[in-house]
Amino acid sequence: MSTLITPSPTPFSSASDATSEQTTSHALQLACETLQIEADAILNLKQRLAGSDAHSFCAALSMLLHCHGRVVVSGIGKSGHIARKIAATFASTGSPSFFVHPAEAAHGDLGMVTAQDVFIAISYSGEAGELIAILPILKRLGVKLIAFTGNPESTLAKLADIHLSVHVEKEACPLNLAPTASTTVTLALGDALAVAVLDARGFKEEDFARSHPGGALGRRLLTHVRDIMRTGAAIPQVTPDTKLTSALLEITQKGMAMTAIVDKDNRIVGVFTDGDLRRMMEKQSNFSDLIIADVMAKNPRTVRPEQLAVEAVEVMETHRINQLLVADAEGKLVGALHIHDLTRAKVI
Repeated sequence: MSTLITPSPTPFSSASDATSEQTTSHALQLACETLQIEADAILNLKQRLAGSDAHSFCAALSMLLHCHGRVVVSGIGKSGHIARKIAATFASTGSPSFFVHPAEAAHGDLGMVTAQDVFIAISYSGEAGELIAILPILKRLGVKLIAFTGNPESTLAKLADIHLSVHVEKEACPLNLAPTASTTVTLALGDALAVAVLDARGFKEEDFARSHPGGALGRRLLTHVRDIMRTGAAIPQVTPDTKLTSALLEITQKGMAMTAIVDKDNRIVGVFTDGDLRRMMEKQSNFSDLIIADVMAKNPRTVRPEQLAVEAVEVMETHRINQLLVADAEGKLVGALHIHDLTRAKVI
């Protein structure tokens, strides 16, 4: 009869574990070195902009501010990816902009570029053949050219109206080959230029919101009280001579934990909330004969329908309240706002 031999479990390999720890340690060291190299490259760019490159940067800023067309950004390879981001940043901050692929430009897309445009060409070497090939056409069109390169003696740098240096001492890649520090610096320079342009143009939060209507900032800056307030029969309201018990029924039916009190001309004269009811019950046990005018809070805080919803949020947060009445210029009740309405509208 044969005996079944069960193989024993493979023992834990301390050597393998040590190797894993060494690999992890090396990876973390390399990651930190990468960040340091790229941070140093940006700091060097900052020093150049404050010194030797200040004139070129200001000239590029002036050219963009006087641009009556679009900002066209182009590059190939990794520079092309950075160019797309820079174009997107300009477009979202008030400067009409788009990316054009240099190879596609040579096959028809150059027709999108006009003499009123400013063309930003990005190539670290400054010798990208696809870009160099379209420069004569751009020159004949009279398009202004800004070049981002790492070599001021390159063909692209010499043909440009303005050259901005994105030179780095070394790439973060251990082989010093893959574009890493240079693309980081190029992106940072594009951001710096876009920010300088938006500031010089007086670009405000409201302008940013108009180009980002679907985002959180767009909702905060484009949503008005009138867009989300409750109106008509949804507004809890009673007159000053209403019995407190009837007012409580109105509060319950309308589900806002409060009611407005209005006079015969629909002007707001007071408000009564669930909080007011709790505080009143601590002092009085019999309130069946009370009318709402006896217990309402007079001169309640209100907002106007044309105000931004974020302003209503600020009032609520400042005074620690959850509801607001909406009044027109004459103090007449036109709406009501609960904090839940603001939450549903994603204003907060």
